[in-house]
Amino acid sequence: MNTEDLYRLLWAGHIQAQGIVDTVADPMLVLDESLTVQSASRAFFETFRVDRDETVGKPLHELGNGQWDIPELRRLLVDVIPRAAAVVDFEVEHDFPGIGRRSMLLTARRLFHPDNRSHSLLLMIVDVTERNRRDAEKDLLLGELRHRIKNLLGVARSLARQTPTKDRTAEEYRDDFLGRFGALVEAQELAFSAVPGNTLEKLVERVLAPYAGDAEAVAIEAGETVDLDSRTLMALGLILHELATNAAKFGAFSVSGGRVRVGWTVGDDGKLRLRWAESGGPPAVAPTTTGYGSTVIHAATTYSLGGHLEQKYGPDGLDLEITIPLGEGSPTG
Repeated sequence: MNTEDLYRLLWAGHIQAQGIVDTVADPMLVLDESLTVQSASRAFFETFRVDRDETVGKPLHELGNGQWDIPELRRLLVDVIPRAAAVVDFEVEHDFPGIGRRSMLLTARRLFHPDNRSHSLLLMIVDVTERNRRDAEKDLLLGELRHRIKNLLGVARSLARQTPTKDRTAEEYRDDFLGRFGALVEAQELAFSAVPGNTLEKLVERVLAPYAGDAEAVAIEAGETVDLDSRTLMALGLILHELATNAAKFGAFSVSGGRVRVGWTVGDDGKLRLRWAESGGPPAVAPTTTGYGSTVIHAATTYSLGGHLEQKYGPDGLDLEITIPLGEGSPTG
């Protein structure tokens, strides 16, 4: 074998090895013992929107805008080669240039070599931003489920007290109470199931149905017809249910003659403004501590819907306005 044949053989091996690396979907880097990038996968260039000249030959801590310049990570990586150790799922959360804030899991292992004298390490990177978001939403929903079970009996007692008994038979009382309780259960289910094609008006009607036994207790001042995507439907269902639950415990729904008005508008900026106004109930007082219900309302408004809310506590009850940008949901009339 002459020199030219050997070169072709080595070059073919290099191309095949790089092709294998580039086939892997997650970003990867090959680092030398000084943590300088020797090679990078195509997925790394595409994910972080950088080119080869910005990456290969650069120390890890100089890449991008310093997102990998983490002293603890550097200490861990330095130990990988001499100790044949491994760094597994080290989390980095950072505003990466071009792609925004991301959560990344880093795993580093020494490259295998038959004589066990490898001085390079393989750094694998997995974007877990969406997974973390889904886990946070799941935890929120599980917490909400526990909270709802705890609240259910309290709300059922409130419904039982509000159901008229004068001049009625036991069967009439039972049927009336079970009808309202069934509507409450339906509202609970709505928060955990998203039905395509639902409108905001339908959502408000279904959530408030258990409290509408008195025709004067609920006033829905419908604005534009707004179709809700599944995510917005679920989040708003959670918010409205918590507001109604709090009103049944402490606000307008807790007394005879109390009233809740719900209305909405869609501005020229494409944002939905939903107002919840209570009247005829006990004075509303700002809480000294944040309960789980308030946490759900704030989290669903800001985290799930990207909006904000304003609350006013007055002698006639709570007045609240939620402003959220409309995504897939949009006004249709």
